[in-house]
Amino acid sequence: MIIAQDAAKAHGLDGTLEEPDWPPLTLLEVDSLLRRYPQASGAEEILSRSPRPFSAAGVVATPLGSVFVKRHHRSVRDREGLLEEHRLIAHLSAAMEDEAYRATDRPSFSPNLVQAVLADRDGETAVSVGEWTYEVHPVARGVDVYEQALSWTPFLCIGHARAAGRALARLHLASSSYQAPARKIQQLVTNFTVFAGPEPEDSYGSDRLDDGPVRRMDAYLERRPLLRAYAEMRDWRSSLGKLFLPLYRTLEPWLPYLRPLWTHNDFHASNLTWNTAAGADAEVAGILDFGLADRTNAVHDLATAIERNIVEWLRMDDPDANLVHLDHVDTLLSGYEELCPLSYEEARALAAMLPLAHCEFALSETDYFLSILHSPKKAYFAYEGYFLHHAEWFRSEQGQKLLAHLERWAEDRPRTRGGEL
Repeated sequence: MIIAQDAAKAHGLDGTLEEPDWPPLTLLEVDSLLRRYPQASGAEEILSRSPRPFSAAGVVATPLGSVFVKRHHRSVRDREGLLEEHRLIAHLSAAMEDEAYRATDRPSFSPNLVQAVLADRDGETAVSVGEWTYEVHPVARGVDVYEQALSWTPFLCIGHARAAGRALARLHLASSSYQAPARKIQQLVTNFTVFAGPEPEDSYGSDRLDDGPVRRMDAYLERRPLLRAYAEMRDWRSSLGKLFLPLYRTLEPWLPYLRPLWTHNDFHASNLTWNTAAGADAEVAGILDFGLADRTNAVHDLATAIERNIVEWLRMDDPDANLVHLDHVDTLLSGYEELCPLSYEEARALAAMLPLAHCEFALSETDYFLSILHSPKKAYFAYEGYFLHHAEWFRSEQGQKLLAHLERWAEDRPRTRGGEL
């Protein structure tokens, strides 16, 4: 099969296709890898290549059927970094097989939305070869309706928003029994630490609420020296004080109500597969790509889902564009609450969390562009355009409209605790 030229390109930060940062998979390479796997026994053809930018991946035909191969540079994901993801995936897959997590009243639901990673003949799911780390997955169940879509593009229809909300709730239910510690420090992981709330020592020596985020931001940067130098040049303390701390003060009263939870952290339509290619009644068949997963909380994951599916960030330069799909917000949340009702406090936290949910991944992405790709241009886009500008957008008319909509939604519920996972 001849792969079209554009098929070897990757999604750029501005929504266009560009040359990939990592060399595409080759048939010789994947054949050598897949000979280690009894489920594959080698490779016959690369059927498609993923346009995702942070790794090289594609669907590969083998003598025993097709598989999905993903290759990372070890500076981005070493073996242990991948195994953190694989242990979570294995837990989710097993938990969703349990009857407690089946939605038996909906025959169109897939009983298991997460498939375990394939192991080689030695039982390894993460394979290191030279400077690369590989993982091999079963081909996703269902139809990849959003295969070429970017993260920041909306659902095709309101029915997809409801189905996605239900799928996220099922994921959170399955994850609630997973108690692994947070991931080690590494590239391209979504954390929630800087704005996670005061720790006990924050009350000593200072009466200022703002000290906690400032100190935690300083600690975050200390572990990432190139990012620290870059942020210092841009006076991060000033940005934190003027832009982020006012947002944090709105969130802070609700933080004690948020329970730690391992979350997906990249839950958008193109990381889902569907049981049918068309129709508003489609249900989610599979959840893909746990590369950004870490221990945050359910509200943070919901806020990330809203950010990446509801606001059309790629149209921000169009002054006449309606960037927010409020009907999709309502339907996503309605679908989620069919299985995981939120308390009043959690709902208020969601409205306050939304302008901050992107922050630590934006910082991680900036560090990736500086430390791994050595691209000041892309780092500028991530820091200025993503970290700062996305937060600033919530001060705009449309941003304020979205936050006000969520605040009204939160105020419409009883003032009692509920929705325990």
